[in-house]
Amino acid sequence: MSSFDFDTEIAKHLDVVRSLQKPSGVFTASAHTVQTGYDKAWLRDIYFMTLGFLETGELPVVQKAAKALLTMFVKHKDKINWAIANKPHETWQYIHARFNPETFEEYWEEWGNSQNDAVGEVLNILVELELRGASVIETNDEREMVQKIIDYLIALEYWHDADNGIWEENMEVHASSVGSCVAALRKAKQLNWLVVPEDAITLGELALRKLLPRESAAKFADLALLSLIYPFAVTTKEETSTILANVEYHLTRDRGVIRYKLDRYYNRNEDGYSEEAEWCFGLSWLAIIYAEQGDRDKAYYYLRQAEKTVTKDGLVPELYYSHTEKPNDNTPLGWSESMYVVALKKVKDMSQEVG
Repeated sequence: MSSFDFDTEIAKHLDVVRSLQKPSGVFTASAHTVQTGYDKAWLRDIYFMTLGFLETGELPVVQKAAKALLTMFVKHKDKINWAIANKPHETWQYIHARFNPETFEEYWEEWGNSQNDAVGEVLNILVELELRGASVIETNDEREMVQKIIDYLIALEYWHDADNGIWEENMEVHASSVGSCVAALRKAKQLNWLVVPEDAITLGELALRKLLPRESAAKFADLALLSLIYPFAVTTKEETSTILANVEYHLTRDRGVIRYKLDRYYNRNEDGYSEEAEWCFGLSWLAIIYAEQGDRDKAYYYLRQAEKTVTKDGLVPELYYSHTEKPNDNTPLGWSESMYVVALKKVKDMSQEVG
């Protein structure tokens, strides 16, 4: 891997992510023509798909996506105002997790739309660009909306609000959702024109200390917990160590990281047991974290493992079926491509620092 052509690989996979961006600015989760439903725009996926461009300094692509997200939120400001005033009690009353990538309309079929982490991620990217001097916040409506996102998370009392979480499944208080909000609010606190009550952050941090190293009451080891280390950086040193140990021991496989034990999504066994799908971006995620820690051996190891998930067509899938070389149809997955780019960039930077 030391002779790996980092720059070529980074450029190639950024191009894959770029191909998923619609003229409206948002990215679709997978190819525009895919038949799995991944031709929609997810708030969370868009956020993670900007990270590769953010990491490599290609801010115009990030700005286009962030502007689209902000426009989308302004379009639904009446709903958001209602939620702030009334606190949602049905999942459809929450800010929806998925939108039509052209019209920005919500999809109204039954869905686990209570996903606080995704809302935190939208706030995070808007504030990140503001702090970098690359703001996309231009109109009064847009400026007010950034404050409304903060008010929305507080109205939900996100620190103990059961949501569908990163995997859009059962309603629990999820550490990954709480952590996303904490990270975004900490960042927003740095802007003097935003009002972020101190206890809005403190209550989130206290909730994390109680939950971690578990993801939720039902799950002690979960791939989603890696988000608290990167990109959110809200874990203590001890929590980081325990989360990594749990993920590596319990969840890591040859072609990916399973999301959690007994995950039924793309599980090859009809009873849902012991053949959990192997998610490709988990390997890149581990490479990123170990590169940030300066652990050269583990960073290179996981990057090599991630490299093995790239198909002959040069694409990173969502996942491989358990113990097979068969990816699912969500190939490429924009989120996987972006995390692979970040992993390549972080390991490259670590190598240059060391050698």
